[in-house]
Amino acid sequence: MTTAFSNSAEVKAEYERRLLRHGTAGRDLHQRHVWTGNARVTLFLAIAALGWRGHLYWMGAAIIAFVALAIVHRRILRDKSQAERAAEMYRLSIMRLEDRWPGTGDSGEQFRDPDHIYADDLDIFGPGGLFQLLCQARTRMGKETLARWLLHPAPVESVRMRHEAVRELGGKLDLREDLALGGESGEIKADPNRLRRWSETQVAFNDRLWLPCSLLLAALSVAAVVWAVVSFIRTGAESWAPFLLVLMVNGAVLFSLRHSLEQLTLNLDEAGHNLDALAAMLHRLEREHFTSSLLQQLQQKLMSHGEPASRSIARLDTLCDLEDSLHNMFVRLINLPLLYSVMVACGLQHWRRKNSGAIAGWLEAVGEIEALASLGNYACEHPEDPFPEFVGGGAPCFAGAALGHPLLPAEHCVRNDVTLGGRSQVLLVSGSNMSGKSTLLRVVGINTVLAMMGAPVRAAGLRLSPATLGACMHISDSLRKGVSHFYAEIKRIRQVVDLSTQGTLIFLFDEMLQGTNSHDRRVGAEGILRTLISSGALGLVTTHDLALTSIAEVFPERVANVHFQEKLEAGELSFDYRLRPGIVHTSNGVELMRSVGLEV
Repeated sequence: MTTAFSNSAEVKAEYERRLLRHGTAGRDLHQRHVWTGNARVTLFLAIAALGWRGHLYWMGAAIIAFVALAIVHRRILRDKSQAERAAEMYRLSIMRLEDRWPGTGDSGEQFRDPDHIYADDLDIFGPGGLFQLLCQARTRMGKETLARWLLHPAPVESVRMRHEAVRELGGKLDLREDLALGGESGEIKADPNRLRRWSETQVAFNDRLWLPCSLLLAALSVAAVVWAVVSFIRTGAESWAPFLLVLMVNGAVLFSLRHSLEQLTLNLDEAGHNLDALAAMLHRLEREHFTSSLLQQLQQKLMSHGEPASRSIARLDTLCDLEDSLHNMFVRLINLPLLYSVMVACGLQHWRRKNSGAIAGWLEAVGEIEALASLGNYACEHPEDPFPEFVGGGAPCFAGAALGHPLLPAEHCVRNDVTLGGRSQVLLVSGSNMSGKSTLLRVVGINTVLAMMGAPVRAAGLRLSPATLGACMHISDSLRKGVSHFYAEIKRIRQVVDLSTQGTLIFLFDEMLQGTNSHDRRVGAEGILRTLISSGALGLVTTHDLALTSIAEVFPERVANVHFQEKLEAGELSFDYRLRPGIVHTSNGVELMRSVGLEV
């Protein structure tokens, strides 16, 4: 079922309807859980009383009823958990629509790279970051894929294919709900890297030989026990010699195979978490009808080897459970006579031989679909946000109408038009403290990230050339590395400049070269901008040093001055955060110092 929304109010109304439905179901199931639990206790007491009185037939019937009720109770608990998880999902979704989402969900801190060319500058990861806003993935593969898309711009052909897929997934609310809730667990903790390594590890173990051998020896063990019992019943004499002989043979088999068995199960516990939930997710994806070419390609990857990936993963989950049961004391007791561990190893080796070549493709497909579903969820919740339009050929350009910051609450988000290219290839942004200069850089940067990963942008419209992004904003010194702030800044600027040789670059420099004197700053900034302009790069540079604004006179056909300004009324500063042409002619540094009690 596909649902189209024209505005966020419609999305919120649908979320509230589903929250009410799942919340009501959860409360009803909780009552059934309490009733069923009490009934089980009553039946248990009845079984004890009937056994005490010797009513064996009635006790047998009560035991059957108890087992049946336990099965029903388990199903009620599963449905109750599903309803509660669904209600919580829509509760969090409504919080996102109301801009109360920061601090909820995965912040992606594990993917943070302090040396990345723009991630820290644009708040990609961390509490309240872009990853936390976007991510709806349950698997590590989905989170890794989304993080990679955020950190590395995609080719424009890939971005356009993602647009088609994101639009389709944005309308499939039922599918996204099923992907978020499939299985009996929340986050799916299966480690894709360990799962790949486990599946690709070569172990010298011939399952084709040992499976029939282990079945034969297990059958001989059972037969030997039956022989001993029958002999005792018929003659009164015990005859355990055959059974002991088989145990000796089995012991020798287990000893000779101990290293192979250990290698077959090495790291399987860490690799195989929540595979039942992954199988449920795969099964849901396999039976969905997709129209976009990218989703169809990814779905096809799940059908390799003539068998659905969900069935293979479900079988591996069963094998993992069987292997895990070896830690049970009862299973350990039967391992020697029945060669239980050898049979499980045969199953694992057979699974690996059959599926090792396909599992990497399955995991990659799941990761991409989850990342696309995260973007689809974002597109669904922000139907007013358009997809960007890419322009090829000619001079590089970036033309954003009513650009806003997606991480800011809508009521606090002031939008501005920003055009880079032609006579405004570089914008020199001047303005006083707290007037909005740094936020403008982040607005341009984060919308470029969204555009180049295939997501809608926070704007009325955006036309841009396919571009890479580089920023120098949050630079700090390092006592441990012996690096000063200025040296760290110029190293980052050099990294950004190097990117300009790899295609169209959008650069963002905040308070450029602030770690040196005014003369060196002016000379250095002019030289750096000359290099960037000659390479066709687009960018913004903010500064408090009005001497830098004169660079526009050196490059009158390429550099333009813009500014933010403030008002001082009755000793109070106010800002409208509106971008204006020209150079700022006011400052508020002295007023800010006085406002905190400094006598200046």
